[in-house]
Amino acid sequence: MKKMITIVALLSMTTIGWAGSNRASTDDRLDHAARVLNEIMAAPDSGIPEEVLEHARCVAVVPHMLKGGFVFGAENGRGVATCRTAGGWSAPSFFTITGGSWGLQIGVEGVDLVMIIQNEDGMQRLIGSKFQLGADASAAAGPVGRHASANTDWKLETEILTYSRARGAFAGLTLTGAGIRRDDDSTEAVYGRDIPTRRILSGDVTVPESAKVFLDAVIHAKAQAVAAK
Repeated sequence: MKKMITIVALLSMTTIGWAGSNRASTDDRLDHAARVLNEIMAAPDSGIPEEVLEHARCVAVVPHMLKGGFVFGAENGRGVATCRTAGGWSAPSFFTITGGSWGLQIGVEGVDLVMIIQNEDGMQRLIGSKFQLGADASAAAGPVGRHASANTDWKLETEILTYSRARGAFAGLTLTGAGIRRDDDSTEAVYGRDIPTRRILSGDVTVPESAKVFLDAVIHAKAQAVAAK
């Protein structure tokens, strides 16, 4: 009996330690995602155009997603997303991204991924918590620069615009075949329980203190886009 109690206690301590570690990792991801947006907006001539940010329905960031070689598959990337609500921007939801063709990128050690969800259809894909870029949701490399090109192709039916930043270089990214899934572990680590993605991104959930730095970066980026008009 005493041995059983000891085993249960050790398992409980392990679970608590894992939960704390996962929470710390998720908080670090929120901070890193905020830095990605702030650094991109600090160089507007080579960043996301103001027109794109101004009309964004949701903003998603996967900081430092992968390392390695020649033609990449995005494996085990974890990201954070927020959507526009009647009261501002929602609390963050968490997701994973796996698979996908990245095209040719040589010698990249780390990649930051930014996705701009442009319309209601794209937002519903994100809320649905399980979809594939290029198959379930239309995706295209986003325009780069202070202003979007006069060519309005990016405005049409494309649900999600994708960007990558590697070694300081920021560019539109053609990413097809990548699967987006809800990150249950991170959701429970931050909110303490399982909360549906729809509730989070619809604005029904209070923004946790650890997420405010990310939300502030999104709000600041949007404000800069409006001010630059």
